[in-house]
Amino acid sequence: MVEESKAAPSQAAATPTANGTQSAFELDITKLHALPSEQQGLYLLTFTADLVRHVESLDADGASAEQAPLKKELFQIISLSSPAPTRVVRNNVGRCFAGIFSKGSRKLLYESINELVAIVQAGKEKDLKSKHAAASCLGALFEAAGDSAVSLSPLACTALLKAVKGASSDTGYRSAIFRALGRIVKGINVAIDEDIGRSIWKQVRNAAGGDKSLLVQASACWCLEQLVRCTPYFDNSNDFEKLQTALWKAIESSSTSVRHAAAACLAAELVKSFSESSSKDAVPRIRKPRKSKKAVKGEELDNDVSRASSPAPERPATALSFTIVEMMKILSTHYCRPTTTNKARAGVVVCYIKVLKALGESVVEQSYGDIARHLFTDILGHPSMQLNRYRQLMSRKFVRIILERVVDKMLGETAQLNACRFLLNDILRDFPQVVKERPEPTRQVLTGATSALSCLVTHLGAAISSIAELCRESLLQVLQHPSFTVQVHAARALRAVVMACPQQLLSTVTICMNSVSRELSLLAGPRQAPKRCVGYAHGLAAVLSASSSHPLYGSVDVYARVLQQATTLLKSSGSSDLRISSCQLHVAWIMIGGLMSLGPNFVKIHLSQLMLLWKNALPRPLSRDNMAQRNMIELSYLAHVRECALASVKSFLTFNQRLLTSDVSRRLSAMLENTVAFLQILPEKKTSDEPSNRLSPALQLQDYEVMVRRRVFQCFSQLLLLSPAGSVEATAHSTILPLAVASFSDAEYYAPSSLSAAIASAAAAFESLWEVGDNNGFGVTGLLRGLDVRSPVTRRVEKHWTSRQEDQDEVDQVNRSPVGGAPEYDTTCCYLPEPPDAELPQPPGTEAVNAAICAFGLSLPLQAPRIQESLLEQMSSGFGALALQKDPARKAAITINVALALATACKVATGEVGAAKGNIQSASTEKGIQTLLHFCIKDGDEFVRHVAATAIGGLCCSSGNSFTSGEVTYLTETIVNNREPHVRAGCALALASIHSQLGGMAAGFHMKNIVGILMSLAADTHPLVHYWALDSLAQVAESAGLNFSGYVANTIGMLSQLYVSDSHNAEGPVLASSNMSMDLPVPAAIARGVDSAINVLGPDLQDMAKARDMILTLLRLFSLETDIALLLESLRCFEHLSLYAPGHLEFVPYVQRLQTDVDASSTEIAQSALRSLSVLMRRDAPEITRTARPGLEDRLWDYLDSDPDQEDIRNIFLNWLEQTGPSDPAEWIQRCNNILTKSKVKVEQPKTALVKDTAGPDIQDDEVAGFAVGVGASREDENQAPTSTQELMKWQVRLFAMECLHGLIAMIAKEATIRDDSVGEAALQRKVADVIRIAFSASTAGVASLRVVGMRIIDQVLKLFGRTPDPDFPEVMLLEQYQAQISSALTPAFTADSSPELAAAAVSVCATFIATGIVTDIDRMGRILKVLITALGSFAEESMSASIGDLKALGTNAQIMVRMAVFSAWAELQIASAEQKYLVNVVQPHIAKLVPLWLSSLREYSRLRFEPDISASMAITLSDDLDMVYAALNRQTLLKFYQDTWLSLVDAIASLIDQDSEFVFDALDSKHASTGGDEGGAPNGVNGIGIVRKSTGINYREEPVAFFFVLFGLAFESLAVRTSEDDTLTRQRNLDILHALKKILRPSVSGNAVYQEVVFSETMDLLSRMVLTESLGVQAVVVDIVRNLCIVHPSSRQGLQTPVNGEALSEDIEQLFELTRIIVLVLAGLIPGLSDTPVSARLETSEEAIALVRTSLQALVDVSDVFPSIIKTDLHATILHIFVTILGTGACQAAVVPQALPILRRFIASLADEDRPDTATQLRNGLARMLLILKNAQKRHTEASLPCEKNTLLAITVLLSAAPKEFKQDDPLLARFVTELCESLEAPMISRVAAGCVRTLLMAGVAPAALLSHAVTFLSAADAVELEGLAQSKTLLAQALTMYASTRVSPKQQPAAIALFMKILLQRAEVEGAKSHQETAARLLELAAVDSASFRAVVTGMDGKEKQALERILKARTGVQQAREDFGSDREPTIALKMNFGG
Repeated sequence: MVEESKAAPSQAAATPTANGTQSAFELDITKLHALPSEQQGLYLLTFTADLVRHVESLDADGASAEQAPLKKELFQIISLSSPAPTRVVRNNVGRCFAGIFSKGSRKLLYESINELVAIVQAGKEKDLKSKHAAASCLGALFEAAGDSAVSLSPLACTALLKAVKGASSDTGYRSAIFRALGRIVKGINVAIDEDIGRSIWKQVRNAAGGDKSLLVQASACWCLEQLVRCTPYFDNSNDFEKLQTALWKAIESSSTSVRHAAAACLAAELVKSFSESSSKDAVPRIRKPRKSKKAVKGEELDNDVSRASSPAPERPATALSFTIVEMMKILSTHYCRPTTTNKARAGVVVCYIKVLKALGESVVEQSYGDIARHLFTDILGHPSMQLNRYRQLMSRKFVRIILERVVDKMLGETAQLNACRFLLNDILRDFPQVVKERPEPTRQVLTGATSALSCLVTHLGAAISSIAELCRESLLQVLQHPSFTVQVHAARALRAVVMACPQQLLSTVTICMNSVSRELSLLAGPRQAPKRCVGYAHGLAAVLSASSSHPLYGSVDVYARVLQQATTLLKSSGSSDLRISSCQLHVAWIMIGGLMSLGPNFVKIHLSQLMLLWKNALPRPLSRDNMAQRNMIELSYLAHVRECALASVKSFLTFNQRLLTSDVSRRLSAMLENTVAFLQILPEKKTSDEPSNRLSPALQLQDYEVMVRRRVFQCFSQLLLLSPAGSVEATAHSTILPLAVASFSDAEYYAPSSLSAAIASAAAAFESLWEVGDNNGFGVTGLLRGLDVRSPVTRRVEKHWTSRQEDQDEVDQVNRSPVGGAPEYDTTCCYLPEPPDAELPQPPGTEAVNAAICAFGLSLPLQAPRIQESLLEQMSSGFGALALQKDPARKAAITINVALALATACKVATGEVGAAKGNIQSASTEKGIQTLLHFCIKDGDEFVRHVAATAIGGLCCSSGNSFTSGEVTYLTETIVNNREPHVRAGCALALASIHSQLGGMAAGFHMKNIVGILMSLAADTHPLVHYWALDSLAQVAESAGLNFSGYVANTIGMLSQLYVSDSHNAEGPVLASSNMSMDLPVPAAIARGVDSAINVLGPDLQDMAKARDMILTLLRLFSLETDIALLLESLRCFEHLSLYAPGHLEFVPYVQRLQTDVDASSTEIAQSALRSLSVLMRRDAPEITRTARPGLEDRLWDYLDSDPDQEDIRNIFLNWLEQTGPSDPAEWIQRCNNILTKSKVKVEQPKTALVKDTAGPDIQDDEVAGFAVGVGASREDENQAPTSTQELMKWQVRLFAMECLHGLIAMIAKEATIRDDSVGEAALQRKVADVIRIAFSASTAGVASLRVVGMRIIDQVLKLFGRTPDPDFPEVMLLEQYQAQISSALTPAFTADSSPELAAAAVSVCATFIATGIVTDIDRMGRILKVLITALGSFAEESMSASIGDLKALGTNAQIMVRMAVFSAWAELQIASAEQKYLVNVVQPHIAKLVPLWLSSLREYSRLRFEPDISASMAITLSDDLDMVYAALNRQTLLKFYQDTWLSLVDAIASLIDQDSEFVFDALDSKHASTGGDEGGAPNGVNGIGIVRKSTGINYREEPVAFFFVLFGLAFESLAVRTSEDDTLTRQRNLDILHALKKILRPSVSGNAVYQEVVFSETMDLLSRMVLTESLGVQAVVVDIVRNLCIVHPSSRQGLQTPVNGEALSEDIEQLFELTRIIVLVLAGLIPGLSDTPVSARLETSEEAIALVRTSLQALVDVSDVFPSIIKTDLHATILHIFVTILGTGACQAAVVPQALPILRRFIASLADEDRPDTATQLRNGLARMLLILKNAQKRHTEASLPCEKNTLLAITVLLSAAPKEFKQDDPLLARFVTELCESLEAPMISRVAAGCVRTLLMAGVAPAALLSHAVTFLSAADAVELEGLAQSKTLLAQALTMYASTRVSPKQQPAAIALFMKILLQRAEVEGAKSHQETAARLLELAAVDSASFRAVVTGMDGKEKQALERILKARTGVQQAREDFGSDREPTIALKMNFGG
């Protein structure tokens, strides 16, 4: 299919035209008709799509040149009878017309219009399809170029109007006519002729209000909207009334599209008529007489309209002019009309939304008070809304959408604050009434206001700090309101305030607690107010739930008092009156429920007490007889008590899963059983009309029973989810499950008694359950909203792909459930976590059904097959009950409930949700479920079918292949045999669900069958069938993956055919199909199928050209559509295409399209575009920013400002920062600065230039703006002035920019630690002034979070550049010039309005500033140092009054946070004092105070870290120290503070240990340090800097100091535990810890503790792991630690010279070997050949690795010195092996061996000194191996052979010379080496090295005879060729002979030696000639100096010739000396001058 359709147009390319220009396309009609009929439409589709691309690519000249041929082709397409142009083809042709005439010449425009009009006006000879296409093209043409054809607009409009009658049978054509008329009106750019306009007006008004086609109604409304926008004729009261009448009819439509179109039209008229003040001027209606006569014919509808309202004559028209209040009054009047349907109300709300958005931000900001008051009073407060609970809740939801989703997002930060002030000052503070003139707001107004305030506060976050006090006071007043609804809303708002501004936490809790106590005390008196008491309790619980999020601001003292108060109430309630007692119990359980949110660390302390309280509240009930004796009020009381207790159990289960042991779960399930037993013995009659029989006036026993049932199911479901497996008793299942099944499937059900419900339940009146609107829905679940299903288990919404997220769609969604939600239905929502989508609790009856479904779903798979069967039988009997035959609504409700319950059970069985999977695979169970689901899948309700299909898929997935085969067969046969569209649709969906849940592999057997059926159904003409078939096909393709690849070509071909077909969209001719298709997004389903095909092919798309081209064609067409769903799917397609085949995507247009879509009016499209941009930016951000049009970045920031939580934009900037930040920090610094200072200018509407009425600062701004205008300021000046229409971006956006800057500096700092020449660091240094300015401005901002980040940035800059000199003035520090800014930035951190986080960050900055050395003079450190000293004094003593600066009244946790920051700051100063000596004078006076504080802090940290459950084992009394009791509660909070600082404290203590300070050793031993010597002179033992030192030498002690295990344990645990930190940070942290550990493990601190068996083995394991996994730097420190541990090992100190216990010796040996093994491990990881594992570093290129090898070798040699003698032999052999291996390794020759030889020499010397019996053998073996290496190296196989030969000669020489006594002179190995060495003398490349070796060996006395013999021979031999190497060797040997003669020859032998050597030297001189005379003379003179007498004797004995030779040689020496003396005499004056100068 695809191949044929694509081939055709490509052949129809470029043919020359008559005038020589090139026509891009020519339609080959003959070829078209020759194709099969199903291919013709596809051919036309591809042809027109390519034509559109071609026209888009043309420039103005090209469009002009090709106009004529293109026009001809387009008309040819329009006139085709077969295939007739369909919707897609029509649109393509219209786009081509628009393209060629908008770009090029318009000379053919009139001709084209006339031809199109002629087609429209043609008679029956023209097909309707052609007329339809002509009308569509006419609209497109006028819209694009109508301004050049204004005179033809009457002709075109008249033709179209006349065509309406002929289009009566074609829905799509009528719709196209009205669309075309609207486009003409819109396109001509001037007002259309009035008569024509009025004719259009009447026609479309009639259609909008009365046409049977939904599509035509929507198009007519759109046309009306264009008339309203583009003409002034209808802006009068009379026309407006007629317009309203038509639009109100349209708004009643069942189609959302029609309602939205009507709302848009009405909104356009209202916005157009907006003015600041209303004016009702009469508008004279000028009409020509003849026109008025002609108009009579079309006035029928108008007459009807006027007659409906009044028979009086038409009133005079007045100009429309509405204020915003009047506009909203028009809308609210219709909204509140009793006859208005709920769907129409939704349409009115959509109109509200469109009006407010169109009016713009400025108007909405200025009118917020009017808008809010109108919504609260005229909507929520209207009497008609109060009479019906569902309408009331629906209206509340609508008001929330308008205010919280629409208006709030339009408000800037200042406007949001002003809105809060309005709600507080003008509404909330009027309760209770204080001023007579200001009446008390009603319950509805207060409810709306508190809800709106709560949302505003959540959006503003920390920015509400300025009004937080006002919020708290106002809400605490409202908590007293007698309305339960108001109380709950106020409590929720109070929680929002405390979450946003936690400083209010403690005061709010205290006030609420005191108020509860006060009200409780009044209960027994005449002024009792139980409702007020409950209100305060809810407020208290709500605020308590916020404390777990802000632990810094909480107080364990307050928590303990709340619990004590609650338990006291529970104990004392029994002595009160029933009603008072019920209030006391209610309050107590609410408080306990709020406390549960503190989590397991708090609750576990009181768990036993709580279990007892719950047991007392939920006892096993008495007998039924006993119950029968109780009256209604007593039973209500008993039920109420249980409901309240179970609410606290629910809260417990939500927050304390960790405490759910098997025992606790079992006990709780027993309590639930007791409660069910209580419910079962309640009397059947549960209602009473007698008020005295009611516990609460509004609630019957029936209501209490339902609420208890709800709680039982909720708690049981949570127990099943959270408890350990098997801990819930089987009896609990058997008790609760039947009740659950009855709750959702029994024919008898709980229903509120109301008239509306009774009417709705009548069988004749019932149409759809979803439109009942009685807030009960006949017991239906509230978990379905359309196709969106909320999981009963997780309560997360599973969104269907067709669900839209726009504001108006959210409005429509409200009506898709007959049940509304409200917080008062379940007050636990005040303190339980907010649901993911903020869904409100539903009525108790509905929630009971929801929870019953959840309990059933979780429990059914866990039951035995017999029980499963009985439960399913119970459900089936519910279906067949006789009562349901007369109650179709209840039957529909049961069907939905059963479908959802079974779907949940199947998901649990497959493990998709729930904790335990269970099993439903028994045959009877499968059959029972299958039967029920088959009934549901055939239901007429698509929502039921959707849920049932999911359940069938899960059932097949759980039950296996045979069951699946049978099910697929059944569904296939049903599709074939049953012609009902809804049955076919349901079965298709079930097939898709089976395939998607089984997956491609398991369902492969059925794929061919399923795909064939679905493709057949997709071609069905019935919209319901083909839509669901297409949806199912996409699911199958997506789940099949590559298995579907064989079907892709056919699928794409079929989808293309369906897309081009008119039967698969709403614009078809048939009325019924069109109406059904209106709200079925069939084109979007086609696009989804294409997306699935793209995902199936994946990267293979790059190779499949024809399929790819077809897909690209479709995608381009999709992107030109206007339907939101289709555009979203096209964006997804493009995103996947860019992933799989980026080379075939037009990249630039794609990026620019995404950029355009970011500005789309649809939020979903904008977010989808942002997601796609984020994916692209992740790959290459700079490329995207270059490709996009200018302004992308600004638009992204603006979008983020409107929605600060937008994750995609944040990811875009973070990816961009990561890619470009380190290389170009200047740009990012500028970017962050721009965001911090950027003013957002509000765009005002022309008619709404109002001055915003705000508080003081805005008045000043207005004066400034007025002054600027007065003096004629320019536009730029106005923009720069801080006017009321400007404000900074929201603080969340500025905070994000600051975090980006913080991250940038962190990246650069990290890079700087790795690389010395960091480009980023240099660039950042140049911009340091800007960074400090930005940080300074942030640190003085109004929001604490910004100030904290600003402080952290200053800290980063100080650490990075604190010690950097100024590049212009190197003598001063770079940051010295910024002292003032840094100091000023610190000031606000210690003010009263600061926060603990900010103070802690500022303390860190103070320490960093002092430590970096910017200021070294203590006197100049000023207040920065003073802050630290004062803080140390304040926090040194643990008291509640500790403060820092003006920041006082800190909570316990906050105090610890700041205290640790202060201690850490001083620790940093102590650490830095090792390098910065001026700091010694800063720190030294405080050391005696600091060390005990540091140690006590570390002890507390270790207690928190290693004893978390200390409080669990304690007997609790409230008189105990509460901080100790609740240690575990604070553990998580406090651990973070200690974790951030402990290492600094340990390092500081380690540095003092390094200095042997007495203070630290006294403190470590828990002795009190004496501070008396601080002020006197330095006593003995005090060094020059004032630190008392201990005596020198190692201080050995047996026992460790008292604090050793604290320090060691913290360091060890931190090294042993893996963290999620960045690798570089972890590596640096580990290095710091190891350095500290190295100092701690000194014997003066650790004693022998580390050598205890357990401690030692754990330590060795840790160090071994670090050696194997950590960096070289870490390994080097480990080697140092191990070396030190060896050297100070007890056995090393004793030397083991005396006999010791054998067992102790064995243990010592093992420990020493273990330590040595670690050093060897390090070497094995670096030197190839030492182990089988590959090495971790290349020695040739890594200086660090070479240094580590040297360190390790030195450590080994050091260790060998202290090893006990009994085991030294083994160690020596190991060390020798390592050295020999290094020697034989090629990689070691260049750098390692030269560094190892001195260490080898030291090692061999130590061996020789010890004179052990095995030494000689070991050394001989070593020599033998070295000789072998030498032999291999001489073969020269590798590049390393030559250096290896040299190194081996040197190594052997070192070996022999260091231990000469160990080798006998006749040793054959020695003789062999001497031979090799002497042979090497003859090799030029190594001769010099060999000569050096000979000299060394001679001087060491090793084989002198042989060496002398070879040396003499070598010196006396004549060289055949002069070689430089040999000459130098001879020189070295000559020196060796003279040295040997002087040192090694005995005096007796010296004469002979001198004679011999002289003879050899003279012979050499004779052979080599004059060039060697000078050097020979030097040697001869040296011999003369050895023994002058012998020298003279030899000279005397010479013959004449020899004497002459000697004289010549000596004269050569004399000549040189003379020359030197002459040179010296020439330079003498200079030398003298220098000498004199020096003197």
